[in-house]
Amino acid sequence: MATLHRTDQQHRDATERVAGPHSRVAQYAIGALRLIVGWTFLWAFFDKLLGLGYATGVDPETGAVDRFGDAAWINGGEPTFGFLSFGAAGPFADFYHSIAGDAWADWLFMAGLLGIGVSLTLGIFMRLGTVSAAAMYLLMWTVVLPPENNPITDVHIIGAVVVIVLGLLGAGRYLGLGSWWQRQDVVRQYPVLR
Repeated sequence: MATLHRTDQQHRDATERVAGPHSRVAQYAIGALRLIVGWTFLWAFFDKLLGLGYATGVDPETGAVDRFGDAAWINGGEPTFGFLSFGAAGPFADFYHSIAGDAWADWLFMAGLLGIGVSLTLGIFMRLGTVSAAAMYLLMWTVVLPPENNPITDVHIIGAVVVIVLGLLGAGRYLGLGSWWQRQDVVRQYPVLR
């Protein structure tokens, strides 16, 4: 009987090492949260790329929506211009105003949105994706200081903490390709790619 108990315990330990200590419901919830955050980044990328009329192409003064995509990045729009020109306030406002619409800032921002979105949506490159997402959230937090509804915390700080927790929980394994990705030889050789 003691041998059977030990075998059951060894099985539970092995399962926990592979799947983590989370219940099936928790795994689905963690995976769903990762997918939602990933889609948020991907949607922002596609909206700015194509000018879909949600955040991109809305006149900040009139609220009129550009349904023809004139503000789209593919049509010469500048993804960082509106937010950094009209939204920046606080101690870093002058810096953000000075880089608003610069080509290098647009390219870095768009590459970040796409890379983070793909990473979190698919559950691959989670280490790079979550660190990059946390950095982007913190940078966006510094654009408008102090936050409007709280002297310190806003949705950007919450987002940064969420992506860090997703990375620590190995969220790419749940409803994603993370388990498969981590078995690839190149990922085993270079763990930073996990």
